[in-house]
Amino acid sequence: MLIVGFQLWTSRRAAQKEDRAHQQHQQSVERNVQPVSLHPVVNLGACICTGACITACPEKDVLAIVDGKARLINPNACIGHGECLRACPVDAISLVLGTEKRGVEIPLLASDFQTNVPGLFIVGELGGMGLIYNAMTQGLQAIKAMLKQPPAKAEGIHQLVIVGAGPAGIAAALAALEAKLDFVIVDQESVGGTVLHYPRQKIVMTRPVELPLYGLLKVTEVSKEALLAVWQEILTKTGLTVRTGVRVDDVKRDAAGVFELVTSAGPLRAQRVILALGRRGSPRKLGVPGEELSKVCYRLLEPENYTGTHCLVVGGGDSAIEAAIALSDAGATVQLAYRGEVFDRIKPKNQERLDASSAAGKVTVLFKAQPKEIRADAVALDVKGELRELKNDYVLIFAGGVLPTAFLEKAGVQVKTMKGELFAPANR
Repeated sequence: MLIVGFQLWTSRRAAQKEDRAHQQHQQSVERNVQPVSLHPVVNLGACICTGACITACPEKDVLAIVDGKARLINPNACIGHGECLRACPVDAISLVLGTEKRGVEIPLLASDFQTNVPGLFIVGELGGMGLIYNAMTQGLQAIKAMLKQPPAKAEGIHQLVIVGAGPAGIAAALAALEAKLDFVIVDQESVGGTVLHYPRQKIVMTRPVELPLYGLLKVTEVSKEALLAVWQEILTKTGLTVRTGVRVDDVKRDAAGVFELVTSAGPLRAQRVILALGRRGSPRKLGVPGEELSKVCYRLLEPENYTGTHCLVVGGGDSAIEAAIALSDAGATVQLAYRGEVFDRIKPKNQERLDASSAAGKVTVLFKAQPKEIRADAVALDVKGELRELKNDYVLIFAGGVLPTAFLEKAGVQVKTMKGELFAPANR
């Protein structure tokens, strides 16, 4: 009797779970939710419904069984781990970048992360893999491939220059340091890369990775501050030196195969170059009067500095939502303006947090809203065709970044716009 009862309970739980998944899938379809990164596409004809992809996904609640097949129910929760691809026993899952609605520009890379320009490599977020584990793994693999034919040593020419001190750049630099290459690593800001632009206490997900000269970096869930502290610990333990505050404006390869880098600190010459840049590039601006005022910024580092102020956050992605919530939690009065009619590219957890903040009156959400003019103490905002004036102390703009496509093309790198096309990273 107990066995029968347990079986009925298990069956009922499974049915309830599938009902919830079906509702989530329908909501995603109705809202036309667009994946924001590398994401899986399931061949429903080939899927044999083992559930292995669902179990393997570290983020959970991304894939689920709907109508007897694995389906993407929360596209925005997917951040491109690719574990589902590896777990599928019948290869029914493909990884794709972009969608028909939202294309993603990607440099064309060989399996060793080399571009069409010999000796010029791209690793990490700029190449389409933004996760810390994947970015670091790519940095290590690029150096490993490079060492099969080590760059020559020459007077006045470094064997390698690494541009970017985020996860991919740090990993590549550690491998280069271990191999005793003559190299330089530079970053236009500081150590940490894209992580620097996360709101405080943003949780970063990654997997353990073995780093040369350091050992196992075992971080599965960590705040931004703790992760930045880890980077500093790595530098201290390994003796790795990063030249910060150095902006690279141009990379050219001469007829002899030597690269000349034009930087804000003077020229650098190298046999090989690794670009470990983020995809954010320069912040995308709104192009409205008053945007040059000092009250306007494009990232949030210390929310508590805004306590008691009136803030307008502009944007419809995860960064904008997380900034608005962080500011409201710090005691700011927050309006969140988005030009669209619905948030179609944010993670489900952020949607839940925003709904709670909105219901509590902590964040006022304005859809179909665009700033028209920024003034010293106010903002003129077009909301559904109606011009409003909001009291305002600060404007924080999260409209994405201008991708360094022009920089890459100037260097001779071929770039392609991916619209739901297959993506096959070398470390899959």
